[in-house]
Amino acid sequence: IHICSSKMHLLLDLWPSRSGESKDLPAYAGLIIIPDIRQKSRSFWEYSVENSLFFALPGRKGLKLPEESFRIRCQIIPSVHENAGKGTSMEHITSRHNPLMGHIRRLAGSAAYRWEPGEFLCDSPKLLQEALLWQAEITAVVTISPLPRLPEHIRQVQVPEDVMASISPVKTPQGVLFTCRLPQLPLPQTLTGRQYVLLDGVQDPGNVGTILRTLDAFDADGLLLTGGCADPYGWKAVRSSMGAVFRRPIYSGTPEELAALLHRSGLPLYGAALREDTVDARQADYTRCVLAIGSEGRGLSREVLDLCDQTIRIPMSDRCESLNAAIAAAVLLWESWR
Repeated sequence: IHICSSKMHLLLDLWPSRSGESKDLPAYAGLIIIPDIRQKSRSFWEYSVENSLFFALPGRKGLKLPEESFRIRCQIIPSVHENAGKGTSMEHITSRHNPLMGHIRRLAGSAAYRWEPGEFLCDSPKLLQEALLWQAEITAVVTISPLPRLPEHIRQVQVPEDVMASISPVKTPQGVLFTCRLPQLPLPQTLTGRQYVLLDGVQDPGNVGTILRTLDAFDADGLLLTGGCADPYGWKAVRSSMGAVFRRPIYSGTPEELAALLHRSGLPLYGAALREDTVDARQADYTRCVLAIGSEGRGLSREVLDLCDQTIRIPMSDRCESLNAAIAAAVLLWESWR
């Protein structure tokens, strides 16, 4: 169970108890609200006994929640591992040259092509369950095994292993690929959240995805991109985000456009860089701000650095010049979150 402490929501994964007392209970994922829970811990265990729901905090006795203390907040969806083969009809494709197979290969390999149909590619059962849970607009699912029950509007396709190997972007496919609609997110008039991360020229898709995952973990409100960053909807970035791509908004713009947006929103820009006004990261005021992270090779561009209201230094050994972009972002996000 993962808790979003800022909104007091709990994401719930429910499965049959190992004790065998609830063998008929299907595996579900959903969102529930428990108003009287105030712990920030993200490590909970859940189990079911005689149809009563229990939660246990590590090192503490189990906490029984009476039925009236919670309610279902959003649509309950089956686990992707349940109800295999049930639901809408499934297509069977055996040719590597099928148009859908070619479409998937192009989605994996070309950022420019992704914007033509307005779709991006994801892989793994875990990401599929995250996409379903957060109601991403899934357009097609391709698998080597019978599919779980999915909404009727999703195209469902089963392929043999050799075809999956020919379209998967990874050497060892996990047996599930799916496509989603690209979110259409123009720059808003203002940003109403507390904290954002701005990436300037971060070209490694793994770093972009990892930073998105990290800001989601520390309750930041979104990601801003400028300076030719890697496509956050490329498969490497999507996989590295571990589902955060479905939960957090991502905006792109020129430095001038983003600076105007931050000004309208009353958000100061803090750059991870050295300058005369640099302050220790442990002393900065993170009440409401945007953290700017540059690429490993050159750091923040002069254009973005000139827009920063303040710069922040992460203290480290004198023998080290810099940190990986994703690590630097994680340090600053954790410092601001704690």
